[in-house]
Amino acid sequence: MKELSVNHLLGIKYINENDINLIFETADHFKEVINRPIKKVPSLRDITIANIFFENSTRTKLSFELAQKRLSADVISFSAAQSSVKKGETLIDTVNNILSMKVDMVVMRHSNPGAAYFLSKNVKASIVNAGDGAHEHPTQALLDSYSIREKLGDVAGKKVVIVGDVLHSRVALSNIYALQMQGAEVKVCGPKTLIPRYIESLGVTVEPNLRKALEWCDVANMLRVQNERMDVNFFPSTREYAQQYGVDKPLLDSLGKEIVIMHPGPINRGVEITSEVADSDHSVILNQVENGVAIRMAVIYLLASKIQ
Repeated sequence: MKELSVNHLLGIKYINENDINLIFETADHFKEVINRPIKKVPSLRDITIANIFFENSTRTKLSFELAQKRLSADVISFSAAQSSVKKGETLIDTVNNILSMKVDMVVMRHSNPGAAYFLSKNVKASIVNAGDGAHEHPTQALLDSYSIREKLGDVAGKKVVIVGDVLHSRVALSNIYALQMQGAEVKVCGPKTLIPRYIESLGVTVEPNLRKALEWCDVANMLRVQNERMDVNFFPSTREYAQQYGVDKPLLDSLGKEIVIMHPGPINRGVEITSEVADSDHSVILNQVENGVAIRMAVIYLLASKIQ
């Protein structure tokens, strides 16, 4: 059996193209499983997984939990808001206490960049990064690439623009790594204040004009403005942001070509995209959500197969 080159999924930059292809092949199988009348397989009956979320999450947490239950794993979920972390317990102590209950794998979201990597070096369990600060969100990038492949046949040679709050987005960085690894060309578009200064060193070009970016691309991945990560104003007003960087139906129709619209969610309707765009045939947003379960099943299954 083919296997991943890694024991943890900490970020896209730690894996290779063969790993991505293996995850996609495995996800193809699981996508067929989750569309059956009986959506469960007994693959991980002897595996226990802890979901540890130090930041709020709805879709990612639900997606991971559903993926784990579809594989018949035992699942424990932990919310930091109701935990001993609030009493001053360290991350390693918290996780080691959970692991002493014989947990095999930890899926963790944390506000600090590098938290998942730090954990992988200090505890005996397989770690899946469900988002670490504004650093990486590898399973989101994998499901985004998988959705592009499903819609357009291949990722290689495609032109993808990432629009919006690139500065605070872990989705953007993971997507850039994953898309480039598979041979796509990537641009970013957004207010100058929300584009990292280092971005061009990643082999990405900046296109400040939204219309030009959309005329160039095959796929537009629209990012939410992450107000919760901002302690100053990065643009004058939400209304002005929507006018300059929001996508509506008239703008799409005026391009004279079909492009694919993606969004990692949650959507601020009327800001990044209008409801008309979100619910149109251009959009693969709900496909992304469905594919998220298949991709996370694939990642968990492949990592679990490496646990002794």
